[in-house]
Amino acid sequence: MSSPILTSKPVKHARWWLKRDEAIAAGALIAIVVHLMLRYGRGSSEVVAATPLWVALTLGGAPLVFELTLGLLQRRFGSDLLAGLSIVVSVILGEYLAGTLVVLMLSGGQALEAYAVRSASSVLNALARRMPQTAHRKSADGLEDVALDQVAVGDLLVVFPHEICPVDGVVVEGHGAMDEAYLTGEPYRIAKAVGSDVLSGAINGASALEIRAGKAARDSRYAKIMQVMRESEQSRPRLRRLGDQLGAWYTPLAVVIATVAWLGSGDPVRFLAVLVVATPCPLLIGIPVAIIGAISLSARRGIVVKNPVVLEQLSKCRTMIFDKTGTLTYGEPRLTQEFVAAGHDSAAVLRLVASLEQYSKHPLAAAILLAAEGRHLALLGASQVNEPPGAGMQGVVDGHRIRVTSRKKLAEFADLQTQLPPSAGGLECVVLVDGGYAATYQFRDQPRREGASFVQHLGPRHQFGRIMLVSGDRESEVRYLAEAVGINEIFASQSPEEKLAIVRAETARVPTVYLGDGINDAPALTAATVGLAMGTASDVTSEAADAVILESSLKKVDEFMHITQRMRRIVLETALGGMALSLLGMGAAAAGYLPPVAGALLQEAIDVVAIVNALRAAVPPRSLVDF
Repeated sequence: MSSPILTSKPVKHARWWLKRDEAIAAGALIAIVVHLMLRYGRGSSEVVAATPLWVALTLGGAPLVFELTLGLLQRRFGSDLLAGLSIVVSVILGEYLAGTLVVLMLSGGQALEAYAVRSASSVLNALARRMPQTAHRKSADGLEDVALDQVAVGDLLVVFPHEICPVDGVVVEGHGAMDEAYLTGEPYRIAKAVGSDVLSGAINGASALEIRAGKAARDSRYAKIMQVMRESEQSRPRLRRLGDQLGAWYTPLAVVIATVAWLGSGDPVRFLAVLVVATPCPLLIGIPVAIIGAISLSARRGIVVKNPVVLEQLSKCRTMIFDKTGTLTYGEPRLTQEFVAAGHDSAAVLRLVASLEQYSKHPLAAAILLAAEGRHLALLGASQVNEPPGAGMQGVVDGHRIRVTSRKKLAEFADLQTQLPPSAGGLECVVLVDGGYAATYQFRDQPRREGASFVQHLGPRHQFGRIMLVSGDRESEVRYLAEAVGINEIFASQSPEEKLAIVRAETARVPTVYLGDGINDAPALTAATVGLAMGTASDVTSEAADAVILESSLKKVDEFMHITQRMRRIVLETALGGMALSLLGMGAAAAGYLPPVAGALLQEAIDVVAIVNALRAAVPPRSLVDF
């Protein structure tokens, strides 16, 4: 499906910029290798040996210096400004190899970071890939496949088994079930019969359904999520990296020291000596090494880091926002309560019901069958099985007429109503055996075992001041979960747009973490300071998130938080320690005790210390979980 929301000039520009940095880095590396071969080979003059370095500095260094100059004019003082100054000074003084090395460091770091940060197009493309390209339109001549944008309101469409529903509409023939968890957050397959609404993006069950299109594809629910995603990506604030923050004061300080040394002594060599010592390799190399180490450690722990900024930002977040289904719960309904009428045996009733439900496509049939299996109940055959759309299920099992229905369907039977237990949150079904009330079954999507301890440790251990539960599920289910895990602030029945608004408002106040797993979470994941996706159920969610927790486990989330805390500590040690040593060297160079060559050697030693310390980020500590 072609869609205008997938076209983005900024995205194309970002891709071109990434290719440019990659080309500059590759060119600089090749130039250095060729230079060394010519320099230490036989018969090559210094001019010939320097030629590849000149090419690299002209084609690669010049664009980088121009870009840094524009940033300087716009009052952006980053850690890479000194690198630009070093390139210029190295050219003026004939230190072409040093200048080319700086070009390699600068362009290589930018290329690696740009490659790791996913653009908006990846999310939107993932959304588009998931949608069918055509719809099966029904007419007097039969079925024909038409492009999705040719579907008009009122068209009759057939959704085949296990296909994705192409547009919003209403069922006009057939009955079955659809998985709407991607869109609504509900963990259940929703029964569909004549008159039922269907949503674009939902996955059809085992029965074909005929629907009447209620909206054009561009106006359907799924397209709206795509639109919200695009708006969320475009409005997401850019975050300043730690290296830029430190460089904002380190760079002007180094320039001031170098200038004072020059003016005070009248010797321009001191200016160069200070710049050589001041080259911020602990920032340009040490910090990326620590980040790459943390990314590597995360990958070994089953965590895919898609945006390196998350490693620096997660430990500064102060609000944790949870989705419900699949994050704090397992995402599967379970039979949790059985109310059995007097005169009936619990196991006997469950055996009869499960024997009937084995023929059903009802969302709760699997939960009933699982409960029967857990009690090792042998199922019986059933006859006269009938499942009218929206009316429950009935049949004959072992000579007993069994009916499974809802409380609402029994509203006209006053005598039966008095026997039912109080209504509770979640889903339930009522069982009749031979026309008499036998049992009520209640179902819930169970909280994760570690959910309460994880939530309770977020404040004391990770300094989260506010914890919120924002879900598309019904309030009764959301409140039940919130009470089980200890969350006081809840927002239920939230659409993707409403989730996005909540996350935006809170992110404007303090840095936030959003933890979700469904397509309906994608806009919120993008809008939060840090978006974490659990599991691999949705490629759209994975694309929208900053990091993906491949194993659906809150312990893995805690591991990731500790990895980022530890990496940030190592980064600060590397950057501040390296800059402190560089400042001492700059003082010696400014006083005339450290010539440029010796200063370069000292800076190399500082770089080695910084890099060795940064490599600790890749080494796993004894424990990464503290709850």
